[in-house]
Order: sequence, then C-alpha cells, then structure tokens
Amino acid sequence: MYAWTVVSLGYVLHQKMDLIILTEGNEDRFDFNTIVVGSIAITVVLLLLAPMLMVIGKDTSYSAYESDSLAQLSEMRCDLGDDLDQCTDDSNDLGYFTANTMSTPMLVNDWKDPHRTMLVVVSPEKPIDETAADAIYDFVTEKGGKVIVAADNTNANRLASKFGVSYFDKPLLDQNQHWLEYNDDDTVKDPVWQNVWSVASVENDVNEMEAGAARKGCSDVQISNNDLSQECRIPVMFRSPTGIRFEPTAEDLPQSNPDTQREVNVLATASSSAFIDIIGNGDSSDARNPAPGDLALMVRIDYPGISVFDKVTGKGGFSDLEEIDVTGSIVFVSDDEAFSDRLWDFDTAALTGMRSSCEGIVESKCWMNEINDNNDWNGNSVYFQMLVHSMMEFDNFQLSSQVRQDNSNFRIVFDESRHVTGTISAPFVAGMSTVVLLTSNTFLKWLVVLNVGLLLLVSMMVIPEKENWRHVFDLTRFNQRPKKLDPSTYRLRVKQSLFTKVRVHHDLTRDQMASKPPAEVQAMIGDPRLVELAYSQSRTYSPQELRQLMVAIRKWGKVN
Repeated sequence: MYAWTVVSLGYVLHQKMDLIILTEGNEDRFDFNTIVVGSIAITVVLLLLAPMLMVIGKDTSYSAYESDSLAQLSEMRCDLGDDLDQCTDDSNDLGYFTANTMSTPMLVNDWKDPHRTMLVVVSPEKPIDETAADAIYDFVTEKGGKVIVAADNTNANRLASKFGVSYFDKPLLDQNQHWLEYNDDDTVKDPVWQNVWSVASVENDVNEMEAGAARKGCSDVQISNNDLSQECRIPVMFRSPTGIRFEPTAEDLPQSNPDTQREVNVLATASSSAFIDIIGNGDSSDARNPAPGDLALMVRIDYPGISVFDKVTGKGGFSDLEEIDVTGSIVFVSDDEAFSDRLWDFDTAALTGMRSSCEGIVESKCWMNEINDNNDWNGNSVYFQMLVHSMMEFDNFQLSSQVRQDNSNFRIVFDESRHVTGTISAPFVAGMSTVVLLTSNTFLKWLVVLNVGLLLLVSMMVIPEKENWRHVFDLTRFNQRPKKLDPSTYRLRVKQSLFTKVRVHHDLTRDQMASKPPAEVQAMIGDPRLVELAYSQSRTYSPQELRQLMVAIRKWGKVN
C-alpha cells in the first residue's frame, strides 16, 4: 500500500528485483506510526474505561430481566410475556411476545409491524436524547406504534415535550389521596403523602366522564374480557410520583390544524390539594411549592387513522396484505414504581404492609369512596394489563382475526438502554448506542464519512518523512519493510542504485558486473559526476546533492 503512494527518489528496476525508494530522514523526529498507534490505543482504552467508571457502584433498577429486588419489572414481564424461562409462575401469562432493546430505541421504526409493537420505557436513568425522541415520535405518529413512558423526573421531557407533556423534577405530595402501610401488628405506619392513589380510566378523560360512569368500578367480567364498552375506573397506586402537566399545542387547536385527529385524555389525576415539593420541606402552604390544582398522574395521547399494511379480515390467506387504519398511542405515567414488582401484584404488595381496602381510613380520602363497586385494589397489574390490551389493535376489526386471536402476534419491547448496566457490559452497550446513533441519522452518517476522508487527507499530508518505503515484487514479502535508514547510509544506497541501473541497462548479472574492472565500469557510466559518486573515497555529499544525483540517475538511462 505504501509503495503505491510514495513518489520520491526511486527508480523502478527489473520485475524480479527490489525497488528502493530513498528519502532523507531526521532521527530526532518522532516516528509517525508510533504516534498513530499510541493515539489509537489511548483512545480505545478511554472509550472502554469511561462507561465502566460511570456505572461502578450503581445497581440496575426497573429492569424486566432482574428480580433481585422489589424495584424491578420481572413480574410485569412474566405476566405479559411468553418468554417465561425466568418466571416462577407462568400460569397467568398473557402470551405477548416480549423482547428488549439494549442499545437505543432509535431503531423502533425499523421493527416489524410497528403498529403491533409496544415500547415500554420505565425509569429512564439517562435522559432521552433528541434523536431518540424524534424516532419515538415518528414511531407513534407515523407508524402507529404504542409507547408507555414512566418517569418521576425530567429525564423523559425531551420526548414528552413533543406531545405537549412535561414532567416536574420533584415529588408530588397529596394530603387527600395517599395510601397507608401497616406494621406486622396491624398498626398504621406514619402517613406518607408521597404514597399517592388514584382511580384511573383506561380510555376516557377522567375530567370529562359523566358522574355515573366516573363512580363505576370495572367489573370482574370487564377485567377478564378486557371489555371497555362501558366506562369504568380502576384503583392504581403510586409511590413517590411526580406531577404531569399537559398544555395544548398547535396540533390540538382546530383553527391552527383543522384536520387534527389526535385525542388527549387524562387517565388519572391527583387531588386538587396536591402540590410539588420543590423546596423539599413538605409544606403545602409554601408558595414556592406549586399547587396548580390540576396535576395529572397519567396522560394518554392517541393518533387514529394511520395507514399501514397488514393482514386483513375476510381475505382468507394469511399472507395477504392490504392497507388498514391503525391508532398510534403513547401514555405518560408520572411514577416508575407503579410498574415495579412491589406494586404490580397484590400478594407481593401485601408483604410490604399494603392492603386492598382503605375502609376506615380517616387521615385521607379513600379510593373506595370514589367508585362504588368492585373497588378493591388487587395490584396495579389489573389496570395496566387492560391498558396494554386497549392500546394494541385487538379492537381493530379491519385486522385479521387470525392475528387478533393470538397475543404472540403483538410485541412488547422493554427499553433496557435507559438503565445502568453491568460494569463489563457497559462499554458494549455504549458502543452499540453510538453505532446506532451514527448510522441512524443521515446528517451524522455523512459527517462520519467526511471526517474519515479528512483524516486520511491530513494523514497523507502530515506524514513526516516517507522513510525508505520499499516495494517488492515478491508478494510473499510485500509486508516486509526495513527500518528507517541511517543518514550515513544514504550515499551508499544512492551508489547502489547507480550500479544496479548500470547493470540492468547492460543486461549483466551481479557476478558479471562484479568481474568488470573499474575502468570499464567508469566508461559504462560516462557521467563524471556519477563516476565520482561511484569511486571517490574522499568526496562527501549533502542531502540536497544526493537528491540531485538521484535525478541524474533517473535520467541516465534516457541519455545513454
């Protein structure tokens, strides 16, 4: 490779002979290859160490694949999914196809059948960046994808803001809507205003529900059949949530967007007395702790009428694809722990002192007073399983019944890229995320290409000296390269080049050339300057003079 890029003091000899290209060097100059290799090595080490240092001492939380604590999502995954190798009880699983993304959610739009795929982002420990937010927005609004985002801080705000939603960065306290925990002796623990309850709707805005519907709890039949033909509400528990605000965007204003079809529904709210504890003093009377009176706990936004291709009803063949309308949906939840093993299943929650009933509680309002029937809390799984079913395309009768009758045709993907990973796997995850980022964004792809080209150009320009790059015609030795020449050997190499060219010009072997007397060789050379180079013992040459002699050697064959 080097031989084809060097154009300097050299001469192409016979095909069976070595080509020597000479350059002057400087021993005091750093070896370029050493610098490059050293720089690359240092960069690689830093790239490996930086992610590892960032996760040292940190534990993975809210992972669907961990079960070492109550702050994981393993029970949620076991109840929803069909990948049950790690589940102790798989009798009640719903059979959804479950998977995860470890690198980045930027690939959501490349997934198969995005309108039958749900991305679950619970407790993003790292902020969702702009590129990922754009990808998820397109996934929902253009591909009909489904997304659930649960956070108790502002790490999800880049994504939420694209839908007109914003998270507060501090916990929400609610004096009127908090649930209690009990000690082993049935005594009540000190009330914690951060333990918030709500009665949530699956599809309807709780602020707009008729009084009768708002008071109705979802029956066992409705829950078991995922039947939401009649409006109803279900108790949901939150543990240290924050607040959510929704502000209409231009997309929601008919005068600005007369063709808008998106539907925004507040599924759960805090009480009117709830406030955000910005200062951290727990004082609702402190004016610095905002209490706007309309803090939401869950917001759902639907985009109906998105055209996609899928298997349709009444066509007989399972491979027939036609255009159908689907609905893209995203739900923002103000608490990641609402999905945790602690609150997902009631039996687990009971071990921490929670109860299904709130009768007799006078310190706060009771959710059982908000809804009249079937008002026991039986774990958050009851509500969120209905929510997942509602967001999918099970009620889309354009979609083939063969698809709708098998839950494994619907995928739930847990975003594990937002969580802290193991120390060993951290560099791999970071590297994958970087690769996906660079290859998913058109601007970044071209930027990488241009930077690589610029790097190659700069490398060719700043190579200090081409040393003595040698091309050999013997391909078995093509990677052999002598070390940098000592300046004291330059004259010898130039002299050898002269003798070689004379020998080849006269078609002599090395032995024949060696047997020639000096006078005959001098006559063969002819040029006095070159004769002096060949036989003078006292003459010394500067590098500039040697370069001039090499030019003369190159021209020698043409003038003789």
